[in-house]
Amino acid sequence: MDAPRGGAWLLEQPGETFTPERLSDDHRLIIQTTTEFAEQEVLPALEALERKDWSVGRSLVERCGALGLLGVDAPEQYGGLALDTISSIIVAEHIARSASFATTFGAQATLSVLPIAMFGTDDQKARYLPRLVAGTLVGAYALTEAGSGSDALSARAVAERQPDGSYRLAGEKMWITNGGFADVVIVFAKADGEHFSAFIVERAFGGLTSGHEEHKMGLHGSSTTALALQDVPVPAANVLGEIGRGHKVAFNVLNFARLKLGAMCLGGCRVGLAEAARYAATRRQFGHAIASFGAIRHKLGEMTARTYALESLVFRVAGLIDERHAGNPAAGLPAVLEEFAIEASIAKVAGSETLEYVLDENVQIHGGNGYVRDYPAERHYRDARVNRIFEGTNEINRLLVPGLLVKRAGKGDLALIPAARQLLDELMSPGLPSGADGASSEPLNAEAQAVASFKKVVLLGLGAAMQRFGQSLPDEQESLLWLADLVIDTFAAESAVLRARAAVRAGAGDAALHEAAARVFVSDAALRIEMTARQLLAALGDGDTLRTHLAALRRVLKVTPAATVPLRRTLADRSVERGRYLF
Repeated sequence: MDAPRGGAWLLEQPGETFTPERLSDDHRLIIQTTTEFAEQEVLPALEALERKDWSVGRSLVERCGALGLLGVDAPEQYGGLALDTISSIIVAEHIARSASFATTFGAQATLSVLPIAMFGTDDQKARYLPRLVAGTLVGAYALTEAGSGSDALSARAVAERQPDGSYRLAGEKMWITNGGFADVVIVFAKADGEHFSAFIVERAFGGLTSGHEEHKMGLHGSSTTALALQDVPVPAANVLGEIGRGHKVAFNVLNFARLKLGAMCLGGCRVGLAEAARYAATRRQFGHAIASFGAIRHKLGEMTARTYALESLVFRVAGLIDERHAGNPAAGLPAVLEEFAIEASIAKVAGSETLEYVLDENVQIHGGNGYVRDYPAERHYRDARVNRIFEGTNEINRLLVPGLLVKRAGKGDLALIPAARQLLDELMSPGLPSGADGASSEPLNAEAQAVASFKKVVLLGLGAAMQRFGQSLPDEQESLLWLADLVIDTFAAESAVLRARAAVRAGAGDAALHEAAARVFVSDAALRIEMTARQLLAALGDGDTLRTHLAALRRVLKVTPAATVPLRRTLADRSVERGRYLF
């Protein structure tokens, strides 16, 4: 069986996919350990963290190390656990009960441990990983500058080579998580002013100073500062990877970080849904609990369906990474992460925007109480806003999705161009095959056929955009953003259907809830996809060209809206009964 490839799901009939229902007993023990740590040790320390008492932050990082949470992705010979990607994302998901500490944790476990684990020499791994994994050494990751946020490769920090082979680093980095108390920092600078490179910099080297703590909208319990590099002496042995290959370090770490951020956002959705369900059950208006009102039930049902789709796609991507890595371990994790860069960006965008929706509705369900600090809904809302900026803005990640698809199509790695041509031939024929028997006894058959039509819309849009713009397509950002939205909704919808089908086939006790969540999401996605596709096609031509494209869209996208009111009500009522997210 061939190893899975990034983006190939657009062209293939999907097989079995990893779902949360397939978690092992070991995975569930990791969830229990992480959840208990977050609830019993992190949340009670939140007030101290928001006072910027970083001694508390350091002690919590060290406690994470003692529990093994920092070493999930690190090799065993350096104190790590070398677990699978599934384990990594469930730690990220459940540490997110405190967004501030989750940010501190991510800077340590992902942005500091991973670069050294993936690109470090044996000596670098031996010197730094055991202490980073134990939490006795706190790490940070310094990529962003005032003038190079999304355009990371335009960094102005420089590393001047010295006669003995060492380097002197100078410049300033901005928005550095853990910047106020990190002991070691992964710093990106241009060697000799032109070769973008990564360096392991210890604060003890001298010349590395932290700026004041930023006054942020949210995440008040995490340290965010500028870092000034004033002729910092860095030994040649602390070059991370190769000189001039810093982009490989930066981008492959970000690929994993984006997936983990999607998982953290999933954890935030869990928290927001639980708060909203419990509040709706106890808040009474007009003599009734507001949970009985249709408007509130619609919100809770929609929050559940969107979270279900997010959870389904995050675990699907993690499963694909593990499957490919297990099939060819010699290729190395960086190559596997690069293969699934498209899906990692999808997880980041979908995660941050689903969380934004869930937490906004949580505030709305709380009403005036959601706007004051007496209730955690207000803090969650503020803390979540930065997720659309973290790890590459959502705009950058959206541009990456179709950009990488087109690039791989051009190289022949993905057969998108032949598939688009075949679709065009179908559209020019008298009848367009439906692709499956509408009377099929397969569960969620209508939704599966809807997803198949979504894929054809993506091919229609990609093919028309490549034909219209050719080599200048990368400059047409509006069209790329619409294409990305088509791809994201399609992947999320398919992930939800695959998961719900598996639950139904397995005879799971809550299979009807899985089915309801998937049906709601697919119905919603169909409406979004039609609107997005129409905007995209209008940008690709007018007159007869537009009329032809719209006629093709009508032939491809034939989705009958589902009666989603009773489905949402069912999801909402069960959430209120259980006082939490259902799955």
